[in-house]
Amino acid sequence: MTTADIVMLFSVFSIWSLLLVNVVLIIAGYLYYIKNEKTEIPPLTEYPFVSIMVPAHNEGKVIIQTVRSLLALDYPKDRYEIIVINDNSSDNSKQLLEKLQQQFSDRQLICIHTDATTGGKGKSNALNIGFERSKGEIIAIYDADNTPEKNALRYLVAEMMHDSSLGAVIGKFRTRNRDANLLTRFINIETLSFQWMAQAGRWNLFKLCTIPGTNFILRRTIIEAIGGWDVNAIAEDTEISFQIYRLGYRIKFQPKSVTWEQEPQTLKVWFKQRTRWVKGNIYVIVKNIPLLFNRSSRKVRFDILYFLSIYLLLLSSLLLSDSILIMNALGYVETTIASFSSFLWLLAIVLFIVGTFITLITEKGEMRLSNLWIIMLMYITYCQLWMLVAAYGLYQYAKDVIFKREIKWYKTERF
Repeated sequence: MTTADIVMLFSVFSIWSLLLVNVVLIIAGYLYYIKNEKTEIPPLTEYPFVSIMVPAHNEGKVIIQTVRSLLALDYPKDRYEIIVINDNSSDNSKQLLEKLQQQFSDRQLICIHTDATTGGKGKSNALNIGFERSKGEIIAIYDADNTPEKNALRYLVAEMMHDSSLGAVIGKFRTRNRDANLLTRFINIETLSFQWMAQAGRWNLFKLCTIPGTNFILRRTIIEAIGGWDVNAIAEDTEISFQIYRLGYRIKFQPKSVTWEQEPQTLKVWFKQRTRWVKGNIYVIVKNIPLLFNRSSRKVRFDILYFLSIYLLLLSSLLLSDSILIMNALGYVETTIASFSSFLWLLAIVLFIVGTFITLITEKGEMRLSNLWIIMLMYITYCQLWMLVAAYGLYQYAKDVIFKREIKWYKTERF
């Protein structure tokens, strides 16, 4: 057996191991969705005071629609406040928000305007600023481009109030501009299949979830216990998830709580956003790797190993296997299992397409045959771009560490 054969076998084994983990999560997630559709959320008998925080930087295009949707939530008007942290914006956000405050002077709408001195240091810093002004026993976070459905907050709060073991409850976000172009169609499928179905599967199997960046609530006491958000974490959602686990709480996924958000509509914006995600998650992994050897932090181990597998093992295995197959075809290396590897590769593609399509049928309006062709095209384009994003994110993270570059606000461009 040649060296190329050994490398190829390792790569194929790694890829298939992670693929099977994903299949298990999809099946478990699908079963959870079916069960959850038939389960009624317990009604609220009391309404705790909620502080909704919206960090915003140059969000003039979307912020008014977001705040209006939050003002229209199906939750007692005197039992929640909205805190918009307009963080060092250079657009017309301040003027728009001040006008909205005048229009809704009878509501608890607080707008904090920071400058380059007090703000402009990232989402985590903005959330810490907003938290200082908040008074709710429950904290809710929404991104500045979100339009939550009216019952979104009530569903999240109802789950938490009926289970004291929950430190946070997360809802689901959907792609508001999914039909804008082919890229947004890809993102819509990615969101439903690889983010939310995986979340549902992890909750169903392990009672574990990772907080997304929006449409979630958590207990005020948790933020106080950990001293606020880590200002060095650009993936503050993953970071705070680990902190909640360490405090002994669980994070539950309630898919009936839905918000709609705007996704990137150009490849350039998408690439910047996903690179930020990769860098942020790598920071969290590196920071929390010691927890792999901490017996009291076993809940965190799954996520650490999962992220390590995705960003290091899967990426390296895909690059190695693709390189060997190409070099074998060109005659530079010799491998006796190229045909067998090609068969497994084709089988993996079929499994990817079928599994992804099955996950979509849980969503209304997504069960159409056209999605099958979109998924096929997605594999040979969008999924391959992910490898480039992951590799570039690793490179950028290394540069940040080596040159000690300051964390800045990475804002997704709105349309």
